[in-house]
Amino acid sequence: MKITGITQYHLTHDLDGAYEPTWIPGYAQGSHEVELFILDTNTDFRGISASPSFAGGIDYETPLEFFLVGEDPHAIGRIRRKLASIDLLGPRPWHIEAACWDLIGKDAGKPLYELLGGEGRPISAYASTGERQEIDERLDYVDNRVDEGFDAVKLRFGPEPTDDIAVVEAVRDAYPDLTLMVDGNMGWSVRVFEDPDPWSFEQALDVARALERIGNVAWLEEPLDRHDYDGLARLRERTAVPIAGGEFNDGVHEFREFVEHGSLDVLQPDVMLASGIRGGVEIAGMARAQGLRFAPHTWTNGIGLAANLHVMAAAEARWCEFPIEPPWTPEARDFLIREPITVENGTVSPPDGPGLGIELDPGLIESRE
Repeated sequence: MKITGITQYHLTHDLDGAYEPTWIPGYAQGSHEVELFILDTNTDFRGISASPSFAGGIDYETPLEFFLVGEDPHAIGRIRRKLASIDLLGPRPWHIEAACWDLIGKDAGKPLYELLGGEGRPISAYASTGERQEIDERLDYVDNRVDEGFDAVKLRFGPEPTDDIAVVEAVRDAYPDLTLMVDGNMGWSVRVFEDPDPWSFEQALDVARALERIGNVAWLEEPLDRHDYDGLARLRERTAVPIAGGEFNDGVHEFREFVEHGSLDVLQPDVMLASGIRGGVEIAGMARAQGLRFAPHTWTNGIGLAANLHVMAAAEARWCEFPIEPPWTPEARDFLIREPITVENGTVSPPDGPGLGIELDPGLIESRE
């Protein structure tokens, strides 16, 4: 099998309203922007992948073709070396590796998790919020998620965490047994509209101590910059709340830094943003060998969620992040695929079709060809 061409589509899906993602301070997001990539081959199979985007998009179809046309998608080591060159020169390309794995699975007639040595068993899902909210709004949200069967919810914090701590306290009072995760959102941000100061070490420690008092907090995510390996290690030493992070670190080597510095309890690569599929499997093995947890970030789109689910299944991960913050619903998040990925009885399963196991919404591409 050889890659014969790569086609890129910039896709926009209007949300039914807007929400304010904590990672883009000061921005009300009313649309879902995606770069979709289709890898054609000299067979009947096509590999698919997608990356997050923004208004106007970012076009790199031509350099991808320059590096990858003529390559065998089964040669993942060689593909990854070529993608590393693209990573050096331009946008992160790790999501393209997922399209190669999609082709490998389709060629074998097997779902990706099976090729990676995993099983398609359900994984416990936690509802992952995207914005900061007032107490009453957030309690309504949690009520809805609990009614849907979720046993865990992740809440978002911002630069001034006092009000956010009050939200966690209110949720804990209403749901004493609900597992909570907290995302500090200090690891990185898209600073277009506002440029808030990140937490100091002392602020991060104060938040961690507050969460200790609240109790049953599975982790505090990204309380410091994603490259502050020493600061994260110091924080981890001084709190009983597990420290998580890594969603936007770049490459397996940066996760090795986390491990060598003792920075994290929970490694959270996103295979579409940080590591690729093979890299995600390597990081999961690293976590297992060091007695750490593996809980990938998934907040991208339906293809990205599916790719991460396959790696989670192979790694036997405890939790799957399930992004939902209306109007960011499963249907809006997964608009580019035929069927949205959903939660049943508080769990989510990797797709069981060949490759990534998902199909594009046919009308989405037909209207552009």
